Order: sequence, then C-alpha cells, then structure tokens
Amino acid sequence: QVQLVESGGGLVQAGGSLRLSCAAAGRAFSNYAMGWFRQAPGKEREFVAAISWSGGSTYYADSVKGRFTIARDNAKNTVYLQMNSLKPEDTAVYYCAATIGGSVYYTPAYDYWGQGTQVTVSS
Repeated sequence: QVQLVESGGGLVQAGGSLRLSCAAAGRAFSNYAMGWFRQAPGKEREFVAAISWSGGSTYYADSVKGRFTIARDNAKNTVYLQMNSLKPEDTAVYYCAATIGGSVYYTPAYDYWGQGTQVTVSS
C-alpha cells in the first residue's frame, strides 16, 4: 500500500508559477514510476507528466512540454511538478499517482492515487 498526499496548489495569475509536491508513505517509493494527472470540471482526467522510478526518464503531455518539469527525490519519497508560464487552461485538480508497471500515459496503469490539489489560473 502507498499513500500519496499532494500539496502546493493554489490561485495564480496567468504567466505565473507553482510547484506541486506529492509525498509518499508506505511501500518502497523508489519501486514506482510516478505520474501527474489533472481533471478540469466536466472533463476526463488527463495525463500531464510522468517520471521513471530512477528519475532517468520523463514524459510530458504536448500541452505542457517546455513549461512543466517533473522531478523526484527518492530520499525524501517525494515527486514534484514545477509549473511555469501557467495558462487559464491549466486550471484543474492535479493528482499524483504511482505505478509499478505499465504505460505511464494511461490512468488504468496506476495503482495508487492521491486526493488531488486544486490549481486555478486567472486570466
């Protein structure tokens, strides 16, 4: 069992930055690839970014490539999402998730989810 708790969400103006954190507790964090997803009202949950268990590989949705950076610190059992140049369309609840295997792009591959943190970008 892995428990995930996100933090760092909030209200920011367009063009601003936020850093989300996801703290993990439970089974060996470094065994899991980690992902960030988001869900806006009335829309399906969508992939944002993912990182391999070692941190050596990262993956991004086209919509955030060049603006968001995913990173992890296995010593601290934490994964981060640095979000720069934020746009109103980035407004959503952001979730972190852990997967032991499978495609990092798809929600069914993930075994554990956090409760989410709200990000609101004003224009």
